[in-house]
Amino acid sequence: MNRIVAKEEFSRDPAVYMMQIEAPLIAKKARGGQFIVLRINEQGERIPLTIADTDLEKGLVTIVFQVVGKSTAALGQLEVGEEILDFIGPLGKPTHMDNYGTVLCVAGGIGIAPVHNIVRELKKHGNKVITIMGARTKELLFWEDKMRALSDEVYVTTDDGSYGRHGLVTAVEQELLEKDRDQGDINLVIGIGPPIMMKFVAKTSEPFGVKTLVSLNPIMVDATGMCGACRVTVGGKTRFVCVDGPEFDGHQVDFDELFTRQRIYPEQEKLSMELFRQQQACGCGCGCDQGEAS
Repeated sequence: MNRIVAKEEFSRDPAVYMMQIEAPLIAKKARGGQFIVLRINEQGERIPLTIADTDLEKGLVTIVFQVVGKSTAALGQLEVGEEILDFIGPLGKPTHMDNYGTVLCVAGGIGIAPVHNIVRELKKHGNKVITIMGARTKELLFWEDKMRALSDEVYVTTDDGSYGRHGLVTAVEQELLEKDRDQGDINLVIGIGPPIMMKFVAKTSEPFGVKTLVSLNPIMVDATGMCGACRVTVGGKTRFVCVDGPEFDGHQVDFDELFTRQRIYPEQEKLSMELFRQQQACGCGCGCDQGEAS
């Protein structure tokens, strides 16, 4: 069992939480780009989440997640002191670290969390790091202070213009790559965020010939390469995100296939969430309407 030692609510609509979990063995081995899989209880499904931070001295692993369905809603209801049944990792291949020169990191929404861990390691390898952070609104931005402490330059965008620059992260990416066209200092782009954002981060960098890594988030079940649920097509070949990734060359990813596979179970996900809400409203916990009527 892994105890929750800290919890913070970053936003309410949508609900986004940060949790620190006691997991000393994972904290000891985890590297930027890797993920964990957790299960709340015996009836819970397996939830893959990229590692956002680690504290080796205290043996803590930090995760950041958005409530999007039954399992993340149930996870968000846990409080400090409670325990998570299964918390396994580190899984997946870590981000390959080297002294690239200048690395442009583009983080969107929840993607800010895993980018933070990667930026920290890039700096340890002597890189100059330029970070672009984006969110729909100011309320959905988090860890700007952490990013500014680690990065050489930070640009912030919001879709609605409520904070930072009004617009998309790709607009800033385009400007920085154009500015760098003659110098050639930017040798790597890393984009992590919503799949549609990652697709266009890769499309933006492709004309400049700059290698671009994206971290994919398909449906995942066993996270050991056995079930094949997380398969994606990269460069015309089938890859399994859990063991071959989660990071891949963004210029080679079949994003349209990824989008299709992510939308396989919308009806089942909706029904599961509705049943969960009924159970929460029911005083007896069985999902009936007694709780609401009492």
